[in-house]
Amino acid sequence: MEKYIMLDTETTNSLDDPICYDVGFAVVDREGAIYETHSFVVAEVFLNEELMASAYFIEKIPQYWEDIKNGTRKLAKFNTIRKVLAETMKKYNTNIVIAHNALFDYRSTAKTQRYLTKSKYRYFLPYGTEVWDTLKMAREVLKNDVDYDNFCYNNNYLTKRGRKRYTAEILYRFFTGDNEFIESHTGLEDVAIENVIFAECMARGAESGKLW
Repeated sequence: MEKYIMLDTETTNSLDDPICYDVGFAVVDREGAIYETHSFVVAEVFLNEELMASAYFIEKIPQYWEDIKNGTRKLAKFNTIRKVLAETMKKYNTNIVIAHNALFDYRSTAKTQRYLTKSKYRYFLPYGTEVWDTLKMAREVLKNDVDYDNFCYNNNYLTKRGRKRYTAEILYRFFTGDNEFIESHTGLEDVAIENVIFAECMARGAESGKLW
């Protein structure tokens, strides 16, 4: 069965110029199986107190240190993370990387690469990588789904304009029936829930979700 890379990043700095300090990814298939996982903390960013001062989930920093100490996550240079990703993609013969709201993760990894190398190297993903977006896929398969309509309206999962929301947390709650679920907002843990979303979308007949 064809394999894919499911990826998630957590960032600091700003939404316009996100710099990632957490990169998690897994090898998955369209049925939701997971074959290999990697969880990295970006050393050049995480050890920079000035940069991390604006991290979106700064309260999680002590937990990251505990995870690094117990081996749950690896503290590594960004170039090492890039090489491990490329090697993993080659190992499983895949050129497809998937994320939820994938444009953000694509931008965060590319901007981090440029920031750390002073633009000597501009792209994190290997040349020729296809980027798929589970947000795009979910919107496709659920736009006319009455059950999802009711789920969002009954739980007030709506935008200010009254439109259905498609966050990873809300989608995971819908697909699993666990309406108390709280998203971790850490790389590899969020990869796991995005993998459930991907598998559900594929089962419902979603197309690739390719961004471009």
